[in-house]
This record gives sequence, structure tokens and C-alpha cells, in this order.
Amino acid sequence: MRRILLFCMMGLSGMWGFAQQNEGLDKGRAMKEPMVHDPVLAREGDTYYLYCTGQGISSFSSKDLSVWQIERGVFPEPPRWAMDSIKGYRGHTWAPDILYYKGNYHLFYSCSTFGKNTSAIGHAYRRTLDPSASEPWTDTGAVIVSHTRDNFNAIDPNVIIDGDGTPWMAFGSFWGGIQLVRLTEDLSSLAVPEERHTICTRLYADSLSSVPPRQVNAVEAPFIFRHGDYYYLFVSYDFCCRGLKSDYKVVVGRSARVTGPYVDREGRELTKGGGSLVVAGNEDFVAIGHSAAYHLDGKDYFMAHGYSRSKDGASLLFLREMTWDADGWPVVDASK
Repeated sequence: MRRILLFCMMGLSGMWGFAQQNEGLDKGRAMKEPMVHDPVLAREGDTYYLYCTGQGISSFSSKDLSVWQIERGVFPEPPRWAMDSIKGYRGHTWAPDILYYKGNYHLFYSCSTFGKNTSAIGHAYRRTLDPSASEPWTDTGAVIVSHTRDNFNAIDPNVIIDGDGTPWMAFGSFWGGIQLVRLTEDLSSLAVPEERHTICTRLYADSLSSVPPRQVNAVEAPFIFRHGDYYYLFVSYDFCCRGLKSDYKVVVGRSARVTGPYVDREGRELTKGGGSLVVAGNEDFVAIGHSAAYHLDGKDYFMAHGYSRSKDGASLLFLREMTWDADGWPVVDASK
């Protein structure tokens, strides 16, 4: 546990620095390579909106997924419920998720303390993403909370609506790995508080597995994407937030059921050391991770952040078209 806490403290403190990269820049300033961490995407009309880790959840807008303008953050002040209930939380809010559901845009976000699983995932909603609209985000408070006694960490949310119309939220970082819970119809709370599925962990006891277990459960940032007959679980392995020393990478498994089990292309379960590589470091990025995936205008896209070799490890937006091989596995060309 001491090693886990050490690694998490290093990562989260590094993330704070990345969250400040765009702070102080003029709102409306355009750029082709925004400095982001943990990016997610939504579209309203002809405009794309990107949300990412920041003091109050940073945001950008784009008409073409190429040139991005800085918009104002989501929360002008830290969520009061989180300041009051999460000991040690100081307003640093990160790793959001965003989706449109039943007439509203729903934002999920992480509130936590450095190096601990004293954490919570919050939820807010709004009818529009237009930054000029006067309507505020309505914050409904915590969806799920984790404490030091829990073997999970309530951060890094991702919400998916399954084929039956049931909302689910995947989340987790280190500790017991990636968890999946069912949400209520309004997405603001757990439908069955005692129901929780572990869908990915690198700590396991299985002498038959071809992959030895890890001493540190370096997995986080789940994202579930439905394609064809399968749900694909993308997760990030190893370590972020260390600049040029980062070794983040994204792996994937798939399942016919949203609750799993998720297996890789060799048939290994993601709860038993599996995971097929999607992207890792290359000549441009020392590491790539915390991914998301979207279907837009007939194409699939893969989004993440990458630690740039040419910019001294700065965390930049990584957005590529995602294709599929003959066996139905995602292909992302990181060299483009």
C-alpha cells in the first residue's frame, strides 16, 4: 500500500501542474494543439466541446476537431458539497465525462485528495453546452464516494447507456481496479448501492494465467465504447503525469455484455492480466493515455492525451480516427 500511495502522490501532484497549462490564457484564444489532461468530447449542433482536468473543469470548443478555442471553465467555484465532505479536497477537479441523455448534457467529474482514495464522483447537468448561455450547471452532488476503508477509488468516471437503455458508470484508479455500477434514470445516484462489478484489475490470483500479477495495480481511466455486437473497454495501464518519464499506454478488451467479462484478442480476461495494446509511446509522444472514443459523422475517433517529446513532456491533445481490423478490434495509427 505504501508503494501505491507513493505512485499516486507522484501522479496526482504532476496532474495538478498539467491542469494549470492553459490557466491565464485569454478565453477565445485558438490553438491546434491544446494542452489538456483527461479529455472528453460532446457535440451540440455544429460545435464540438472538449472538457478536461482543470481547477473547475477546463473546456474548449471547435467547429472542425482541429482548431480549438479556450472557453470558460464549468465551475467558477469548487463544488461546495465536495469541499465540505471530502477531507483534504481543495477544489482541484479532474477526469470528467460528458454525455447527452434525455434532454440534458450530463457532466461527471472527480473530486479527490492526493495519494488517497478519499474521493467522490460528482454529477451536474445542463440543457446546453453553449458557453454564452445564462443557464448554470445544476450540480446534484456525489454519485459515489470512496473512503480509506474501501478497496476502490471513486475517480475517472465514464457513463454508458447499454442496449436496453440502462445507464452504467465505470470508474476507478489503482486500489481494486476498474469498477462498474448501475445508475438511476436521472444519472445522479446508484440504482443498487451494493451492486458493483470489478471489470479490470492487474492484481489477481490465478496460477493458470500467462501474465504474472503486478505488485501495483496501475490501471485507471476506463472508457466503454459500443461497436457492433460488443462493448469495448479501454483502460490505461502504468503511469501518467511524469512528463518525459511517463509510460502510460492504452489497452482494450471486449464483451458481449456491459458487465463483462472483458477479454483481449488472445482470450485473456482483463481481470486476469489481459489487455490488447491500442496505443503507447512513439516518436512524437513518450506516452499516451486516459482515452475516450466517439462515433461522429460516420467515423469513429479515439481521443487521449499524450506527453510530447518535443515540448518537454507537456500533455497535448491526441485525437485520431479509429478503424477496425477484420476480427473487430480497434486500430489507432498514432504516427499520423
